Amino acid sequence: MRVFEEKQWFDQWWLWAVFLFCFGALFIRPVKLFLSEEHFSLGTMEPGFWIGLTVMSLAIPLFRLLLLHTEIDDSGITYQFSPFHRSKKRIRWDEVKKCYTRKYQPILEYGGWGLRMGPKGRAYNVRGNFGVQIEFKNGDKLLIGTQNPERAQYIIDKYFKNEGV
Repeated sequence: MRVFEEKQWFDQWWLWAVFLFCFGALFIRPVKLFLSEEHFSLGTMEPGFWIGLTVMSLAIPLFRLLLLHTEIDDSGITYQFSPFHRSKKRIRWDEVKKCYTRKYQPILEYGGWGLRMGPKGRAYNVRGNFGVQIEFKNGDKLLIGTQNPERAQYIIDKYFKNEGV
């Protein structure tokens, strides 16, 4: 029985504005050449144009496909960061020493958003600055971003007793 479920995408307006700006910037030189020369053709474009066009054409759909899916229930936490995880990853409560929600600094602690590694362990996040912090009995740490920290904490408190708290 799923008690907490959350799906998050990279859908921040500013991210898409940056993509649109970069994509548009690629075409400044071709447009200038087209307007100034009689014999303009795309075959005369520099390799940098084609590389940039290829990167942007792949990056935009990839960012649209990125999905962080989190579930919390009586048996533990399940997460999947598609398309990087082909199947859901399961964390059983008996593997966990501590679990709680917290505010964090994505850039300072993990170097940004996405699949990240930092001095505080691994992180899977797509937006914001709240997450479910998991400290494993083996010493590993994992942070899973959330947009609903109060609800996540309520469900964690319902099903998990933190050691030493």
